[in-house]
Amino acid sequence: MHFTSERSIEDGVRERAFTLDGIPGILWTPTSSPAPLILLGHPGGLDAMYPRLAARARSAAAEGFASATIENPGSGERPRLPTADRARADLRRTLGAGEPVPDEIIDRLVLPLVDQAVPEVRAALDALLALPEICGPVGYSGGLIAVGTRLAVVEPRVSAAALFAGSFVPRATFDDARQVAIPLHVLLQWDDENNDRQVALDLFDAFGSAEKTLHANMGGHTGVPEFAGKEANRFFARHLG
Repeated sequence: MHFTSERSIEDGVRERAFTLDGIPGILWTPTSSPAPLILLGHPGGLDAMYPRLAARARSAAAEGFASATIENPGSGERPRLPTADRARADLRRTLGAGEPVPDEIIDRLVLPLVDQAVPEVRAALDALLALPEICGPVGYSGGLIAVGTRLAVVEPRVSAAALFAGSFVPRATFDDARQVAIPLHVLLQWDDENNDRQVALDLFDAFGSAEKTLHANMGGHTGVPEFAGKEANRFFARHLG
């Protein structure tokens, strides 16, 4: 891990950009350390997502948590994923024609990303937990929900996850979901124009966790109310604090 920049943002939160094996990322740490870590998931494009990620990190730091994120495969400055790009073009054509999106397009769009992103997140976790200002336990927050679900199955250091049901879900993710055993807090925007509500509800039902909560709010994909983030922080305070 190589840190490339450092600055202090709101409320004394320390923000450092880094690269890990050529993958860009950002680490935010609170004034107190060592701090439990929350891995921030996102749909890709760190530059575009930065305002929302930084706001989430500041909110987490107020509760005493460090936060970190890395760029997704095929996004930002990273090499493209041709299979996913072709699937994305097919998805746009299908949606533009007002047709249902077939499973094979969703699989081609999401599964290559899951297969590459999850090992990269685990490698980042190795490096982050080696820093003196970071400690366990670890949480995962955000989306893509297929990435978070797979990570919850294969990474024993992740103790709790707050997942955003706002992305397409491959059928293979349902198999992963049945193996999830950690506490879950799932956020659903009821009128999300990018999300099949019934699929999101079916996925929540499939999760094998003994403790799982569905937090549904009215509104579209980008209309998540501020208090919903605070609810997620309270969830992490219970399980990581």
